[in-house]
Amino acid sequence: MTGVDPDRLDDQQLMKELETIHRTRHDTLLYGSNDALRAHNERMAQLEGEYLRRNPRRPVAAGRTREGARERGSGEPETPANPGT
Repeated sequence: MTGVDPDRLDDQQLMKELETIHRTRHDTLLYGSNDALRAHNERMAQLEGEYLRRNPRRPVAAGRTREGARERGSGEPETPANPGT
């Protein structure tokens, strides 16, 4: 494994690692070797798993659920947050 074990990172370091790995994801997918992509996948899973372990009650946006996605796809207009403005 490359990098510090995710459970040894403090919250700020963990977020920095997550931001970096998500930023490099596209290039690794398009241009990385199979070994590089495999290592990237493993590291991302470790970091994301640690984030989820630390934040089991993280806020979930309604639009990011299956039900919310179905509502978006139904063609019904969304209710504006501030009607009349």
